[in-house]
Amino acid sequence: MASAQFEKDSLVMQLNLRFKNQPFELNKSYISPNDTLEISVMKFYLSGIEFHYTDGSILKEKNSFHLIDASDLETLKLKFPKSKQTISKIRFNIGIDSTQSTSGALSGDLDPTKGMYWAWHSGYINMKIEGKSKRCVTRKNQFHFHLGGYMQPYYALRTVEIPIKNEDYNLQLVMDLASFFETLDLKEVNTIMSPSKTTMDLADKTAQLFRIE
Repeated sequence: MASAQFEKDSLVMQLNLRFKNQPFELNKSYISPNDTLEISVMKFYLSGIEFHYTDGSILKEKNSFHLIDASDLETLKLKFPKSKQTISKIRFNIGIDSTQSTSGALSGDLDPTKGMYWAWHSGYINMKIEGKSKRCVTRKNQFHFHLGGYMQPYYALRTVEIPIKNEDYNLQLVMDLASFFETLDLKEVNTIMSPSKTTMDLADKTAQLFRIE
């Protein structure tokens, strides 16, 4: 009963992972414009989540750091306090900002044991995508994209802002991974393990993956 009441009094944001509008599953074959690929690891951080209302007010989540992991369905459902005001847009970051990246060992979703922390000089991995493709001339045809970095010129945090057209306390946030690979030739680019110019280009792509349904 308490759980049901919590649901009733909460704004729920459900993350729907997709590939070309199909439900996304780990280790399933998907066809991209260049090849066929499988994704075995899909993790990323949502942080700094804000709800903007039509009356001009803003709800900023405190300690707003969520590790989304495709292998853990519980992480795909986020809950927030419900307001009587009408939402006009949501705003969030993909990744962890420089302040948290230099704060040392942290707990919860920021715990380095989660496998999303490089070191103090590189900070957190904002998004991690791993898998395999026959176009990858690598060991076992694997690709590894670890996108992060908090120091200029390689500051990989990206901010997403999405208008809300229909007022609903059960927001459906869609992330379609297909567009990440649409213009990416895995034969040429398949391993990113540190901040770089290519990391920044791929980070730009991540900001285009999200929409509200």
